[in-house]
Amino acid sequence: MNFERFQNQSRLYVIGALDPDEAEEFEKARKKFGKKAEDFITECYELHEAFALSLRPAKASAAIKDRLMAMVRERKQP
Repeated sequence: MNFERFQNQSRLYVIGALDPDEAEEFEKARKKFGKKAEDFITECYELHEAFALSLRPAKASAAIKDRLMAMVRERKQP
């Protein structure tokens, strides 16, 4: 695996999208590229976290809220 492919795989690694075979190959390349690899993975995690924090939570629909409240009421009943 060359470093460019490693960079592409790193993005998938950070979001947990590598299959077991890809993950094994990725770990071998991670060792091969050493500090350069670790620095890139750290950068990917930082970007992933920044992106996640920038998203607004989706508003729950009225139907979802109604179902949730019905479940709560059911559990409260003896």
